[in-house]
Amino acid sequence: MKNKFGFILVKPQLGENIGACARSLKNFGFSKLHIVSPKQSWSNNKAKATSVGAYDILKKAKIYNSTYDAINDFNVVISLSARKRDINKRHISINHFLKMIKSKNNTRFGLMFGPEASGLSNDDLSLSNFVLQIPTSKKFKSLNLSHSLTLICYEIFKLINFKKFEKDKKSLKISSKKKISSLVLHLKKLLEKKSFFVPTEKKHSMLMNINNLIYRLEPNDKELRILASIISSLSKKNINHN
Repeated sequence: MKNKFGFILVKPQLGENIGACARSLKNFGFSKLHIVSPKQSWSNNKAKATSVGAYDILKKAKIYNSTYDAINDFNVVISLSARKRDINKRHISINHFLKMIKSKNNTRFGLMFGPEASGLSNDDLSLSNFVLQIPTSKKFKSLNLSHSLTLICYEIFKLINFKKFEKDKKSLKISSKKKISSLVLHLKKLLEKKSFFVPTEKKHSMLMNINNLIYRLEPNDKELRILASIISSLSKKNINHN
């Protein structure tokens, strides 16, 4: 599924950002990088330095002289913009984009990012199907090129690999209510010995609060044994040795 996605950098100004983008692509299992008219000469040593272990992504990157040519491999192109543009183009949210991925199984998506200083031009935006704006603080909307690409990579990766983000239920061995009941009974007996339930007319209410507190826990057997040991040790009298 990851082969469905390509990332298009239009006129990137800094080699460091290109390298950081390549690194993010590899972090999340993507590899298709298209670069349109990079400002600095290519190949770029600064891009190589910041790509760290993702130099293979840079070596496979395709360089184009125009955005027209860079988008040819894709069926749907999504433009990333830091601000809402006044153009006749549908603006979509990240959630809408993720739903689109689910519904279009055989679609090749191109994610297009503009130069660091100015973003995508209206001419570039006119070549896309949709415009996507990453939600940010209203006080400071501009995102670094590599950061915005990383966020998109992460969202797609999370969608594809949703099982990695689920709670590992198999590793949780929660104690049975029978064992919890034994602990609660032990605690109640110790509290009665200490004359804890005073005044007696409030005993029922106090017991109910103890039940509410302990029964809502989800301890494993080891945690339950530790808790029982703590309760037992606190009930013992201190013996002073002269």
